[in-house]
Amino acid sequence: MPDINRSHRRLKVTHILIVLSEYGYWAEELVGPLSAFDERGYRVTFATPTGKRAHALPPSLDAEYVDPPLGRSVTTAEVAALGRAVESGNRLDNPRSLVGWIPERPYTSAPDYLRKLEEYHRSLEQADNDLQEYDALLIVGGSGPIVDLANNERVHDLILSFVRAGKPVGAECYGVACLAFARDWDDRKSLIRGKHVTGHCKEYDYKDGTGFLGTDFVMGPPPYPLEYILRDATGPEGAYHGNFGKPLSVIVDFPFITGRSTPDSFLTGQKMVEVLEEGLTRFGW
Repeated sequence: MPDINRSHRRLKVTHILIVLSEYGYWAEELVGPLSAFDERGYRVTFATPTGKRAHALPPSLDAEYVDPPLGRSVTTAEVAALGRAVESGNRLDNPRSLVGWIPERPYTSAPDYLRKLEEYHRSLEQADNDLQEYDALLIVGGSGPIVDLANNERVHDLILSFVRAGKPVGAECYGVACLAFARDWDDRKSLIRGKHVTGHCKEYDYKDGTGFLGTDFVMGPPPYPLEYILRDATGPEGAYHGNFGKPLSVIVDFPFITGRSTPDSFLTGQKMVEVLEEGLTRFGW
């Protein structure tokens, strides 16, 4: 007699949830993994913090733009074209909004706090059920995540849900900060404590000109050095790997797949596919 469940598993299309900042994502950090997912025929759903359409940071679509820390262009003409194709198309239209999908923990000063906290946990259980249809989560980098993803508690609960379910979580560049700040409310320990990760290294940080979409505000260096945060969050049993001077830096320490910066995006997508299809649990360290 045929194994119906096995046949169903074989026919199931892998479904990826991709979270983008509303303050600007770096184009290659989306199109790199997205190309790998599209090649495998995966279904992709996009989400943003409030449901607004995400847009690429203009320098990430410009093959002539010279990255100040590296002193060279970090975007090829081919990747710029891929980014412009996504940006001008309709794939990013009507993303899922995390507001209304993932609940927000109430202030302790809220009237009837205990009842609201109980409702928060009930809503969180419902969100966990809703997220069962997704096989992996990816958080795309760029400067935007500094503003609306890194310390977004809905994003943290989203990550925690995938980790509880034993599903892969990918993050790139400044999106890796979300992993450092995602914590169980009771023990407050980072989810990446004891893990090996990579992320934007100190040598890659701008000294000035850090900008964000949707605002005229341009600051000097990023408001926090991600490398230092990741070193502290992983603790003595884990490690941050900057791999400065090496062309690529992608680390797999299941369930996390982390990419250092722009050039690592295609490899990040490739490793996420290998985690999903081949059971890869460790790479790069």
